[in-house]
Amino acid sequence: MPEFSHKPVLVKEVIEALRPRDGGLYVDGTVGYGGHSAAILAASAPTGRLIGFDRDATTLEAARRRLAEYVGRFELRHKNFSELADIVERSSCDGVLLDLGISSPQVDEGERGFSFQREGPLDMRMDSRQRVTAAELVNGLDERELAEIFREFGEEPQARRFARAIARERQQARFETTTQLARLIERLSSRHGKKRHPATRVFQALRMAVNDEERSLRSGLAAACACLRPVGRLVVITFQPLEDRIVKEFGREKTRDYTFAGEVDVPELREPAAAEMRWVQRKAVRPSEEELRENPRARSAQLRVLEKL
Repeated sequence: MPEFSHKPVLVKEVIEALRPRDGGLYVDGTVGYGGHSAAILAASAPTGRLIGFDRDATTLEAARRRLAEYVGRFELRHKNFSELADIVERSSCDGVLLDLGISSPQVDEGERGFSFQREGPLDMRMDSRQRVTAAELVNGLDERELAEIFREFGEEPQARRFARAIARERQQARFETTTQLARLIERLSSRHGKKRHPATRVFQALRMAVNDEERSLRSGLAAACACLRPVGRLVVITFQPLEDRIVKEFGREKTRDYTFAGEVDVPELREPAAAEMRWVQRKAVRPSEEELRENPRARSAQLRVLEKL
């Protein structure tokens, strides 16, 4: 797939939320192929700057070429966005964008191992420098651990059944390819005319486990808040319920005007405290009908916006 054919989602809405301005500093924590970054740099001309992060070296180089016209105004880092506080000075930037999940080109490249529809190694690493692959998890974890991953990260109702079948099958032969695993899941849970492939949740769960995405998201949200200056905005695009719940949970915590001791919020024991952020728009922004016609893969995207106080 040509590198510039990738369509970033909700570009207009991202720009409206971030409000890029001349002289501002912005962070794109998930640069991908550079579509959102290019829009931010264009909107913050002539002197706005951008720092971009991505775990995928291949897409980062494609983004560097895409952003060539803005040379001198951006820098790209081959890092997880959870590390942005190590690079970006505290209270220094005007906006942070996190576009979660994986891009269409990554899914379409069978050799990356993200897709259950294309033959490829059972890999799923966003950063090839990582040691752990999906094959190592599928072949190395016990049945209980696999079921927990499928349930926690994929919200798969048949988690235990799938894990048991995998444990049984791998006694005969290791799982090495994406289609090998997908065919097993499909045998266990036929599509019966359903649009969603039965392996969707399992592949999502394995990808999140391989890349430690939940921890990265929680750390990245906290780091983004610390790096924003007052009235700076955090824009997050999610594509699945677990990520969206984490963002909403983070928002509730940061917009609360009280604190409490322990893990249980008992109203009678609350103490007043200054909120750190406010919701710009509590309800998620979704793609327009026009965008969905042009890019059906954007259908599950949700955008939420918080502002630093």
